[in-house]
Amino acid sequence: MSAQASLLPGNRLHLNHGPIDLVISADSDAHDVRRAYQVAAAMFPNILPELVAKLAILRAPIDDVKPMIMYPIARRMVDAVWPYRNVFVTPMAAVAGAVADHVLDMMVEAAPLRRVIVNNGGDIAIHLADGQSVRAGVIGDLSLPRMDATIEIASTDPVRGIATSGWRGRSQSLGIADSVTVLAQNTAMADAAATMIANDVVVDDPVIGRLPAREVRDNSDLGDLPVTVAVGLLSSQKVAQALENGARRAAELQARGLIAAAYLQLQDQVRVVGAVHQPVPSRAA
Repeated sequence: MSAQASLLPGNRLHLNHGPIDLVISADSDAHDVRRAYQVAAAMFPNILPELVAKLAILRAPIDDVKPMIMYPIARRMVDAVWPYRNVFVTPMAAVAGAVADHVLDMMVEAAPLRRVIVNNGGDIAIHLADGQSVRAGVIGDLSLPRMDATIEIASTDPVRGIATSGWRGRSQSLGIADSVTVLAQNTAMADAAATMIANDVVVDDPVIGRLPAREVRDNSDLGDLPVTVAVGLLSSQKVAQALENGARRAAELQARGLIAAAYLQLQDQVRVVGAVHQPVPSRAA
């Protein structure tokens, strides 16, 4: 299937090619927005083929020898997962975020833009000129169409990337979080960190179903690692224990400067680590 580009209502640009699905909105003078969209649409068809050409490296676990890759998106992926090389992780943990970051950077280089949002399936790259801000909604449970919290990011905040991971999402997870949403310096960093934190939202219980990753998805980069395929109703104590495990990991990453904040949700409980204009729950207490 070839790459597709189209305009959506609200002057948003939609780019789709295989598993990559971007919805982009830009705010600036009309001719600058048009120029940025033209650049994004022109470079977009090359992204998937160039990633596929590097798949052997990108699906291999990171170890103590950092892969040297010239292709910028692949390099972003490697850089994002490098801090986690002491555990099993491949650069694919940051692929969606790295793509969003790259497209955003190309647009900002092409034209002076006040605000840009590149949404790659929920992993969101943000550009904010001075004085600009953006409000993002957090959907804690992807099976329920409701917004559980909102986060406002200002141009003065050190956050330009948002990413979400969890067992219900499009990526495989070793943990049981409904979702872990992370704010970080860029989207590739947020993507990798969300994966790591979500993997640590764990607890043992018979209602949790796990299968080797390759049995769930033939081309999985996780091999025989057990990924979560079902989570039944857990006791409040088990939910709290799993979330505390993830929150400890998030606090560690925040202390290391790898994330700014994280919002963790499992069934009816939430944990928040850090804050950028403190998330405000939109659901009833």
